[in-house]
Amino acid sequence: MELVKLTEAHIPQMVELEKICFSMPWTADMIRSELNNPSCLYLAAVDGDTLVGYIGVQTVLDEGYINNVAVRPEYRRRGIAAALISLLTEQAQAIGLAFMTLEVRESNAPAIALYEKLGFTTVGRRKNYYEKPREDAILMTIFFTKE
Repeated sequence: MELVKLTEAHIPQMVELEKICFSMPWTADMIRSELNNPSCLYLAAVDGDTLVGYIGVQTVLDEGYINNVAVRPEYRRRGIAAALISLLTEQAQAIGLAFMTLEVRESNAPAIALYEKLGFTTVGRRKNYYEKPREDAILMTIFFTKE
């Protein structure tokens, strides 16, 4: 397993992974737009030629907004999401972000537990944020201290 910067070569597999993981998946054009956005950073977990997971963040000034975290179902519970989040956290601190934040479905207890383990805290709730099915989002943030 290797962690690398996500590139346009990964887009077909990313589209497939979006369809597997999310009820409202991004299209190839949406993904391409994100990858070409200089304020975005996407990291991939690859096993040989297979994209097994990814994470993306958009930065605004010194703030980071995590867009998606996805791991293929057959690769879950192996530490891939934790590795991606940890690497992204390191890179976020290196570029001077004050915090990173994300939304997670309130029913996604395994993800919430992982984010808490990695230092994220619950800071709010977004009512009816998700569709298909409609559900609240838990807003979680990790704050970085300036050294």
